[in-house]
Amino acid sequence: MESKTKEVYISVDVETAGPNPGSYSLLSIGACLVSDPAKGFYVELQPVTDASMSGSLQISGLDMDALRSRGLHPVDAMKSFADWLAGVTPTDGQPVFVALNAPFDWMFVADYFHRFLGRNPFGHKALDMKAFFMGMQGIEWGGTGFEDITHHYQIELSLPHHALQDARAQAELFRRMLKEQEERK
Repeated sequence: MESKTKEVYISVDVETAGPNPGSYSLLSIGACLVSDPAKGFYVELQPVTDASMSGSLQISGLDMDALRSRGLHPVDAMKSFADWLAGVTPTDGQPVFVALNAPFDWMFVADYFHRFLGRNPFGHKALDMKAFFMGMQGIEWGGTGFEDITHHYQIELSLPHHALQDARAQAELFRRMLKEQEERK
């Protein structure tokens, strides 16, 4: 009999200097266990390029100059994230990346893990909450925004664009989705 690998859902959010990792820096990563959002991880990174979009920096409130001095070097940041993941994932488990807009967050995290560590602890496992909600509800993509989902679950949450706080809000929403899915069985 094959042993079943335990999936460990990790809510992840990032703040960046722009829309793609090939041209812009990953500035902060927040993550938490979906099952226990108090078990969280947060790191700010030194920019790898000077390129930035003012809108991205205004949204996050992060400052490129300040990050150059106080942020961790990307190698150290990604090693720290990988170590945290290893610490919250049982030996028979596999971390699964979960995000409200997984394609965006995933591309930065995957790029930085491969570029700076040569491996990605998530493997190729990323789960997009918007797509999950769309399939679960049988609705169109336009009805899968953060406000749509919080309204569906009748909860008041906000996304302050601080990576760890946003990851925790996402974890709350995803727990609700999983509960609803389980109740439908």
